[in-house]
Order: sequence, then structure tokens, then C-alpha cells
Amino acid sequence: MKAFTYLIPFCALALAGCGAAEAGKDSAPAELASVRACFVSEDASYPVTVEIASESEARKKGLMGRRTLDKHAGMVFEYQEERPASYGFWMYKTLIPLDIAFLDEDGVIVSMRHMLPCTSSHSSGCPVYPAGTSFWSAVEMNSGYFKSQDLEVGDRLIWPPDGTCPR
Repeated sequence: MKAFTYLIPFCALALAGCGAAEAGKDSAPAELASVRACFVSEDASYPVTVEIASESEARKKGLMGRRTLDKHAGMVFEYQEERPASYGFWMYKTLIPLDIAFLDEDGVIVSMRHMLPCTSSHSSGCPVYPAGTSFWSAVEMNSGYFKSQDLEVGDRLIWPPDGTCPR
């Protein structure tokens, strides 16, 4: 069964009660569904807590305006269909450096990028970080997280139904 199958009904219910955040607003972020997840490599698993951005407005807002992100926390951007290799992310109004892993439909990391905050006051002045390969979802973590855990292309992100990471 695909890694995201467990998440779809949960997110639909949780996000139904959440108001869409105004993109770029500097107030506290909108509450999104958070789940316990695990990055799994050949040798180890790493528990994390991720917010799920599966609606368009939540994906647009992303981590804009956040001044910090917990060490083992991130945000998953979920799509209902595959995104092309040219599709990318930007860091407009994002204040902290981030790393992003692009995932296939089974949660396998297919590409990774490092992204720096954009200091431009105009969105058009911010670089876009394309995936370079097609993907179904992406996960942003603090800059250096993937390297510190020795995570690489071929590893995966899963959401165990009970929230417990495999050993």
C-alpha cells in the first residue's frame, strides 16, 4: 500500500476545519494537520513531525513568515497528481534556509535541493528551485537536516499508521 494512502482521509477531515492562510501574512501560521512520520534509510529510521499542506492555499503559504522550525519538524506538500520535473519551489517571504526532498508516489526521495531565503520584496525576484525529476509530494526540513541524518535519494518518508518508526 502506498505511504500516503493512510494520510488522505485524515488530512481531508483535519483540513476541512482549517481556514486558508493569507499568503505572506506575518501573523501566526494557520493550523495544519501534523503527523508523526519517519525518514527511512537502509541503516536507520528517523522520526519527524510534519505538517501536511494538501490544499492549494496551504501549499502557497508553506513556511512563509516562520522564524524557526523545530529540529525534527517539517512540512509535506501533497499533490493529487504528479508534478513535472520543471515544477519547483521558491522562498518568497520565507525567513529560514530549508532543504527540500521531492518524493515519488511511494514516498521515495527522487531529488533533493538546498534553498536559501529570498530577500526580494517582490516574488518575481526570488529564484525557483525545480525538482529536476517528476514527483508527487515534497518535504521541507531545516537546512542541513538531510545531510545530518545521511539521508539521500532512494531513502523514503513514511507515515506508519501507529506513528511508530521501524527500527
